[in-house]
Amino acid sequence: MSSFAPAVNRLSDIYGADENAQALRYARLVVTFKATYGSQPEFIARAPGRVNIIGEHIDYCGFPVFPMAIAPDTLVAARANGSDRIRVSNMDGTKYPPRDFSVAEMFEIDSTKHEWSNYFKCGYRGVLDHVSRQGDKGFSALIDGQVPAGGGLSSSAAFVCATQLAVQRIEGLSLTQAELASAAAQAERHVGVNAGGMDQAVSIMGQQDSALFIEFHPALKATPVRLPEADLPFAFVIANTLVVSNKHTTAPTNYNLRVVETRVGALMLAKHLGIAEHVVCASAHPLTFKVVMDEYFAKPNVGDINDDGVQGWVERLETMLRETEKAFGTHPHGYTRDEMAAALSITATDLSAKIHEGQFPVRADRFKILQRAQHAFSEALRVVKFRGICEQAPENAGLRLGDLMNQSQDSCRDLFECSCPELDEICKIARQAGSFGSRLTGAGWGGCSVHLVPANKVDDVKKALAEQYYAVCFPDLSAEQLSEALFATKPGR
Repeated sequence: MSSFAPAVNRLSDIYGADENAQALRYARLVVTFKATYGSQPEFIARAPGRVNIIGEHIDYCGFPVFPMAIAPDTLVAARANGSDRIRVSNMDGTKYPPRDFSVAEMFEIDSTKHEWSNYFKCGYRGVLDHVSRQGDKGFSALIDGQVPAGGGLSSSAAFVCATQLAVQRIEGLSLTQAELASAAAQAERHVGVNAGGMDQAVSIMGQQDSALFIEFHPALKATPVRLPEADLPFAFVIANTLVVSNKHTTAPTNYNLRVVETRVGALMLAKHLGIAEHVVCASAHPLTFKVVMDEYFAKPNVGDINDDGVQGWVERLETMLRETEKAFGTHPHGYTRDEMAAALSITATDLSAKIHEGQFPVRADRFKILQRAQHAFSEALRVVKFRGICEQAPENAGLRLGDLMNQSQDSCRDLFECSCPELDEICKIARQAGSFGSRLTGAGWGGCSVHLVPANKVDDVKKALAEQYYAVCFPDLSAEQLSEALFATKPGR
């Protein structure tokens, strides 16, 4: 059974050694709230950003992922105001001007406009849609976000989740962590992003000193996994390319297109395997690669597959990789819309409706189903192996985990095509300086990278990146800006 979001009274329970710096930040938030609204906030809701250690672009395929929460977060200071108005301001008021809405207006979200308050509305609507009710309490809110927008550390999910926590407190609701995570993933779709659920789940369910092995099918489940201890401990270094990838504006050619390619791939693979008409597949909305795999191995006479633990996952995923080549290998350069429709024995118009293109528009001449499927199944395989190494904790764990991260970056670059030259360059520099493994994290096409680094090499990796990437590509970066773009971290909550 999923638990409820915890409430804490001490900042040290969240930030540890960074408590003093955060105390100043919280104090500034309270002072600004009082100056803006005339009274102190009743409470402060918080949701962290996340770094996905491994498992990119497979949450919406139904496969497990392996993220961890990080210290950078979004805060929402709030107080009921006794009116029917909802007022929201931002600590960065110049970039994000204050807004004032009626309760009814909070349910009106124009996904064609890149408006910062839309994410606040998503959080509000997500909670109330989940309990099938309209809000009836006005409140005032002040936002402070430390997760860089467009950086691949899930700033939008942190914003939506923090807002949800504030709204449920104002409205007197008690949703479980799993309910909040599910509601947040659904809510982001109101801004035109077909979210898979990983970002929201780890923001709500993250645990101190543990990463999360998050499963989505048949139900959301988060299993804490501690990273292996070693004589030479390791840390994670986060390096932001400072190339901003905005999911809202690039979705039709990047994020949403990849979702569609995997969804169409699942439909075509189910037909290839002869299970498309099975009730499980025919009734799945959406049909994902994970559903197809599970149904295929529920079918009699497909071989003796071991169901137990990591090995069961490995055997199933390796089988699906072979079937993927059989199903799509004849179209290495991709499918046109008409070819996909013909393969599914439907019209192009029916295909557009099946993938909800009206809500999530895409632009492409050819859809690379083979490469996207190969990435999805192989990346899921890497996630499962990563967890296995963490739990077994062999002597060479760091090297083996790093190798899986490097393989993931290769797949993201070559098969899923979600890397960019800056990400590739940062990974190269970090590996040469001592990183065990380096890869993009988040949606890609810019944003952040994550590096598994021996503790005694952290300074070397940071120095190399500062001199060979940031000083070259961003010579005017201040010391403070550099510290925000390049930092070491460990699993948080």
